[in-house]
Parts: sequence; structure tokens; C-alpha cells
Amino acid sequence: MSYYQYHVFFCTNQRENNAACCNNLGAQEIRDYAKSRIKELQLNGKNKVRINNAGCLDRCTEGPVIVVYPEEIWYTYVDKEDVDEIINEHLVNGRIVERLKI
Repeated sequence: MSYYQYHVFFCTNQRENNAACCNNLGAQEIRDYAKSRIKELQLNGKNKVRINNAGCLDRCTEGPVIVVYPEEIWYTYVDKEDVDEIINEHLVNGRIVERLKI
């Protein structure tokens, strides 16, 4: 069994010269929000959920992006409400959020 039930990687890469990247779309702020929500919901820790920064995940034109393991589900999001939906549906209830899946 994996150490975490879900391991979530947020691309927070910042490219030079305003090239397309997730951080241009507020990825670090949203990642920080997700991490705090997981802690508030007491979903963090062993056998639960881990939120991590990732370097470039090479899907810049689809960004911002996250990937959830172990299922290897890729999502995009626009705002905190989208991330709340991913947390509530996927990480709490185990249901993939089809409208945000890429």
C-alpha cells in the first residue's frame, strides 16, 4: 500500500518572459489554498492526502494543471471553487470530476 491514499501534484512552474506556464495563472496561490483546506479537513498525513508543488508537468497550454496519484488523473482548474470540487469529489468521495479532467 502507498504511504498516501492520494498524492496531488500542483504544477507551480514559472517560466521567463511571460511564456505560458501554470504559475502565470495563480498556481502557487491555489496550491497553498488546497494544502490549507486539506489540513482544515484533517485529511493530511499518512494514509490520507499529500499536496505537493511540482516543477513543470509539461502541459502548459492546458494549465493550470494538477495530477492525482495513484490514479494518474489530470485536472485543470480556474479558481478555488474548482479545487474545492476536486477535494470534495475526488479526494473525499473517490469520484473523478469529469468536467475538470484533461
